[in-house]
Amino acid sequence: MARLHEYQGKELLKESKIPVPKGGVARSPEEARQIAEEVGGEVMVKAQAWVTGRAGLGGIKKASNPAQAEEAARHMLGMKVKGFTVEEVLVEQRVEITREFYAGVIIDDAAQQPLIMFSSVGGTGIEEIAAAHPERVARMHVDVGTGLLDFQARDLVRQTGISGSLQLKLGGVLEGLYKLARGYDARAAEINPLVQLTDGSVLAADCRVTVDDYGVFRHKNLGIEIAREYDRPPTELEKIAYAVEAHDYRGTFYYIQMAEDFQKGEGFVGFHGAGGGGSMMSMDAVLRKGYKLATFVDTSGNPPASKVYRAARIVLATGPIDGYFGSGSGVASQEQFHSARGFVKAFLEEQIDVPVVIRLGGNSEDRAVEILERLNGWVPAPVEGYKKDDSPDYCAGRLDALIKAGTTVEPAARPELQRVGAPRPYQFQTVTGGTITYDHSVCATCETKVCVKECVPQILSLTEDGLPVLNITHEEARKGRCSECLACEVECFFGGAGGGKIELPIPGLEQYLAEQA
Repeated sequence: MARLHEYQGKELLKESKIPVPKGGVARSPEEARQIAEEVGGEVMVKAQAWVTGRAGLGGIKKASNPAQAEEAARHMLGMKVKGFTVEEVLVEQRVEITREFYAGVIIDDAAQQPLIMFSSVGGTGIEEIAAAHPERVARMHVDVGTGLLDFQARDLVRQTGISGSLQLKLGGVLEGLYKLARGYDARAAEINPLVQLTDGSVLAADCRVTVDDYGVFRHKNLGIEIAREYDRPPTELEKIAYAVEAHDYRGTFYYIQMAEDFQKGEGFVGFHGAGGGGSMMSMDAVLRKGYKLATFVDTSGNPPASKVYRAARIVLATGPIDGYFGSGSGVASQEQFHSARGFVKAFLEEQIDVPVVIRLGGNSEDRAVEILERLNGWVPAPVEGYKKDDSPDYCAGRLDALIKAGTTVEPAARPELQRVGAPRPYQFQTVTGGTITYDHSVCATCETKVCVKECVPQILSLTEDGLPVLNITHEEARKGRCSECLACEVECFFGGAGGGKIELPIPGLEQYLAEQA
């Protein structure tokens, strides 16, 4: 789920006619001062961070005048809240509260319906209060066909002992909150606290809104960069990785950066799983060996080799890891040699110099391990492949042993290409913007023609001169008939003449690496 900042949620509340404190978001101390001047009187300055307990971390402060608001913002902007940097603060009027409530709409997956809840108490510790005093909490499932009706909203408030005009006001807030949640595909929309002021009015003092990942594309006005729920702003690498997934729906690529600013020798491992449950088990195996995770990655659902390649390149860009560990469920239905080729291309390009252990259990696992282990001697570090009968704990143990051994080798130099005449490139484009090139001057020297034999979609044929060319149109290849299986390069490197090459762009990665250098 994609979580919104508090100020973004309050903008949506205002659209739904739910009152919120007067104020605005500031990205500099001077801007905070200006907003405080416009609001007038005392204000609250709140760090915009996707964490709970901001007050205890110094992320919420009262300011009696604009100068104090500026100083509070200066203190918060740039501060680390649970490891991540505050870049914005919300400056809003301070209100006199006489009573606090809770209102929420969440998706109940078990019932397959929205669940709306109201509590006559709110604020910090609402979960404990609700558990101790269930009579103060009312809830009901909403029929998505009719929506939340006004009398239902009022009755929900009535069940907690509230009557009169306050019942009408709070019922109206519940109606507005439901419309917000439905209109913005929210998995959860909560106001806590929903407060009553000394003059009897009610407003939303704080809120939390998370939008369903699959609904984000309908709400571009929200400015959500990544359709996933984080407890912090996404890192640059997470943005780069998400762009790969957003433009290629074949299989799944899920990337989380678990650490920043670490050094070689600190025990960080690049973790690359395949399949949610199996990945979690394999991750635990690494942690039990005393290592820390630089990344959590999942490439599953039958991803193309190109997606695994891009994922591996991004893992290697995360930082100076001490080892690379890949392991999933071990019974994947996807053809594992695709993943193997993706790893091989990435590790060859980067000349990986830390131990690699990859568990490639599933379809064609024997072939996958054979492809992977052909890397040995071509990269500076040892590479080991394992199958479904090799447990995650055993594989994690092998990585531990390789890291502690510290063995490296002098990789073989790539063979010099032999040509017949001048270079003669034959090129076509792939569905993700890749470019496949066959240098026909090199292909003319190839005896195996392995690229044609190993091409998974069988879109290559040989000319009368024995040169690989498409047997479909270039447009068909670009629209997806070329599955980016990477045989054109990987198989050509190990069993051909080396004339095949595929360039797979990863937008933003080269710039990121240049900035880190």
